[in-house]
Amino acid sequence: MSDILNRLSVVLAERRDADPTSSYVASLHHKGLNKVLEKIGEEATETVLAAKDFTQDDVDSHRALIGETADLWFHSLVMLSHLGLDHQEVLDELARRFGVSGHDEKAARGQ
Repeated sequence: MSDILNRLSVVLAERRDADPTSSYVASLHHKGLNKVLEKIGEEATETVLAAKDFTQDDVDSHRALIGETADLWFHSLVMLSHLGLDHQEVLDELARRFGVSGHDEKAARGQ
């Protein structure tokens, strides 16, 4: 899994300063953080709606949910790239939390 994330991370970084007419990602970077965040909000909403409509035996609803989740993850990676952050930090944080009770982890953050 991390191989595709690593490959995607390289492409996203290359497009941070690329001509905005050359690619969708370059155009997002050019439009700025607020546009990237707007896209994350849009994709999060679409993911929630697809999950709400998901039916286990319905191929179309399955495809829709997977597609919307991919869009959400993708735009989250664009955000990290835009801010000069590496997706590996997120993976490292998930690894750190693995095996830790969610209740305990949340309490440790004071929430």
